[in-house]
Parts: sequence; C-alpha cells; structure tokens
Amino acid sequence: QVQLVESGGGLVQAGGSLRLSCTASGRTFSSYLMGWFRQAPGKERDFVAAISRGGSTTYYGDSVLGRFTISRDNAKNTVYLQMNSLKPEDTAVYSCAADEAHYLSTGSKSEASYDYWGQGTQVTVSS
Repeated sequence: QVQLVESGGGLVQAGGSLRLSCTASGRTFSSYLMGWFRQAPGKERDFVAAISRGGSTTYYGDSVLGRFTISRDNAKNTVYLQMNSLKPEDTAVYSCAADEAHYLSTGSKSEASYDYWGQGTQVTVSS
C-alpha cells in the first residue's frame, strides 16, 4: 500500500506556471506507474498525464499537451507536474494516483486503472 500527498497548488494568473508535487510513502515508489488527474467543479475527473515506473515514457491529455510536463524522482519518492502557460480552464483540483498492476498504455488515461489516490490540491487560474 502507498500513501500519496500532493502539494504546490495555489492561485496563479493566466499565462503563469506552477509545479505540483506528489510524495509517496509506504511501498517502493518505483513499483508504481503514476498519474495526474484533475476535476473541475461540476465536471468529471479528467486525465492529465501519466509516467512509467522508470520515468522514460509519458502520456498526456490533449488539453495539456505541450504545456504540462510530468516527471518523477524515484530517489525522492516524488512525481511532479510542471504546468506552464496556464489557462483559466485549467482550474481544478489536481490529484495524483498510483497504479501497481499495469504498464503504461492508453488504459493509463482511465482512473479505473489506479489503485491509490491522494487528497488533491487546488489550482486556480485567474484571467
């Protein structure tokens, strides 16, 4: 089992940047494929990005491709989401998730693939 804690959210103006962190405790962090999802008020949870266990392969949602970068540091048990060129429509609660069973694939875009979730961190982008 793994516990996930996100940090780094906040209020930023459109065009600005934020870096989210998700730190894991418990089982070996490198055992998990990691993902980021977001949920805006009144909307379903959407896939943002995912990264393979070793960090060599990444997937992104279409709305963030070219603006967001996911990375991980297995020595620090942490996955990051660097968010650039933020837009008001990026406003949401961002949550990290860990998948212990699957390899990175298009299925990693589904929240059903993930076994553990953090509580989330609020990101608000003002216009």
